[in-house]
Amino acid sequence: MTPQAKIEILQHLIQIPSVNAHEADVADYLASLFAPYPQAHVDRLTYAPGRDNLVVTIGTSTGPRLGLSGHMDVVAPGDESAWTHAPFGGEVVGDQLFGRGASDMKSGLAAIVITLLEFLEQGTPLAGSVRLLATVGEETGEYGAAQLTDAGYADHLAGLVIAEPSGLDQVVYTARGVIDYKVVSTGKGVHSASPELGINAITNLMKFYNAVGPLMAQHTQTDPVLGGLLHNVDLISGGEQINSIPAHAELMANMRTIPAYPNQMIYDELEGLIAKLNQEPGVQLNLSYSFPEEAIPGDPNAPLVQLAKQISDQVCGHDTQIVGSGGANDGAEFLRAKGDFTSIEIGPGSNTSHQPDEYISIKEYLQAIDFYETLVPAFLTAQAKVNA
Repeated sequence: MTPQAKIEILQHLIQIPSVNAHEADVADYLASLFAPYPQAHVDRLTYAPGRDNLVVTIGTSTGPRLGLSGHMDVVAPGDESAWTHAPFGGEVVGDQLFGRGASDMKSGLAAIVITLLEFLEQGTPLAGSVRLLATVGEETGEYGAAQLTDAGYADHLAGLVIAEPSGLDQVVYTARGVIDYKVVSTGKGVHSASPELGINAITNLMKFYNAVGPLMAQHTQTDPVLGGLLHNVDLISGGEQINSIPAHAELMANMRTIPAYPNQMIYDELEGLIAKLNQEPGVQLNLSYSFPEEAIPGDPNAPLVQLAKQISDQVCGHDTQIVGSGGANDGAEFLRAKGDFTSIEIGPGSNTSHQPDEYISIKEYLQAIDFYETLVPAFLTAQAKVNA
């Protein structure tokens, strides 16, 4: 495949406005690229109307299997007048290709798709199989990855590479988890001249607020790469008008967890605090979660981590760093699959993800393809020898 053809595939992907939806349009296009190759096994798993996950498997049915994953959704472009280049245009200026998702993460998705296509086109022998896992809904909760995991598509992988925009000079082997939670306080609204007749929802919500900070602050253990547990209350609202006792108040908080503190431990503590406060007269608090994700543990010396560093050094001519990430990714869901495997994150990207005039360096995008095309057969061959 020519470099221009590879660029055009990425442009086409960017021109599909898959903003938190419409991933089926992306899946349609990707599936069409594999249609000429009967040896590629293509599956689709629908999450919701217009939202299809895509799974493509190539190689031999015996031997180890390496997963390559990327998400098909993008965040909204926001105020399009802030863009110099059309967010869904895929415009090329010099070495830069612009558009929503150019960095996060349609360049990574295109690179792993082209890797499989070139293996098929060239008849590349593989000592196992490689599976593309293209997901929906990563930006809003990783529920495509969750669905694929529950359906068994990530079972018994030998390793997983997620093409998120780490930059090719970094291999991410561990990542923080996420817990987003909401607490709703229900009271009784009355005229503020007679507060004794009502129940102040804000007052009761503040009981939780004042207690949860010290509770989470007790978790003082830190991870040498990721740091400590983070807890931030970021949204609070309540009340109807100045002369009424509020009947409703709520807060939302974001937590970034580390492997030392599994999410279930945090759930138990939050729920225990809620139960304790609800024993007080008039207190009615309700706790809910939004798409929580576990922290991703990892070993910097794992064979896949070290091989990825070695190959990135060779292909890109730099000293690739082995690092952790403060953000969650689909790997948190895939690691629930059957089997024990290493998950890493490495892919092309720039520091413009989620910003106006998001772009990717064409040079780095093409290097990413070379990186994946070198990594996949090398990893499968090494794993096959270990398993022999």
